[in-house]
Amino acid sequence: MPNANFTGKTVLITGGSAGIGLGIAAAFAAAGANVAITGRNQARLGSAAAALGGNILALAGDTASRPSAIALCEATAQKFGGLDILCANAGINPVSPLDEMTESEWDEVLAVNAKGSFLAVQAALPYLRKSGAGRVILTSSITGPVTAIPGLSHYGASKAAQLGFMRAAAVELAKDGITVNAVLPGVIETEALAALGDAFIASSRALIPVGRLGLVADIANAVLFFASPESSFITGQPLIVDGGQTLPEAPG
Repeated sequence: MPNANFTGKTVLITGGSAGIGLGIAAAFAAAGANVAITGRNQARLGSAAAALGGNILALAGDTASRPSAIALCEATAQKFGGLDILCANAGINPVSPLDEMTESEWDEVLAVNAKGSFLAVQAALPYLRKSGAGRVILTSSITGPVTAIPGLSHYGASKAAQLGFMRAAAVELAKDGITVNAVLPGVIETEALAALGDAFIASSRALIPVGRLGLVADIANAVLFFASPESSFITGQPLIVDGGQTLPEAPG
């Protein structure tokens, strides 16, 4: 939504210091919003905040920790006078084959990706209710809910779990004027994608009907739509943003 106007609105983006999260932050900042970004790397947060400019608050923390999630929401509301939009975007995707995956690896991915979303939403609720038109947007993935990648069974499970949480939360929070939706990115050009290697990137590009990889701006545009007044009658819905990758039954 290039012409969106979020002046006077405050958004908190978990995992906002790089990749998709940073792209979401940039889009909201360009649309006039007060933007708080979180992450576990203070140096990366500082660089991101400096690059974004505008009304930016950089907060080091871990949304997989309840005290940290509460503190992040409190700091955002204290700085900007409230909180209207939560983008639960923080996530990790370490590759680990199923027969080698440790219990601790499984637990860490589910904690950051699934439990982190729950804790961030729960911590933000008092402020979203006061907003009167609160918005929650989860960054899920096509991986897990729709497709699969070898070595990412824990990641896929966490992203599917987010959608089950989304639906129940949407029903529970509708009476408070809060909508809860999710964006499911396909293959997006980020640092995390680069880590999967050139062969994976090339094979993925070949599967995308529109002929290119996704950009972080493609995801940010979908997030801004869910955050906007125009989406007020939409809740509990996953939106796939993948260039048509999940559509073909066979190579074209």
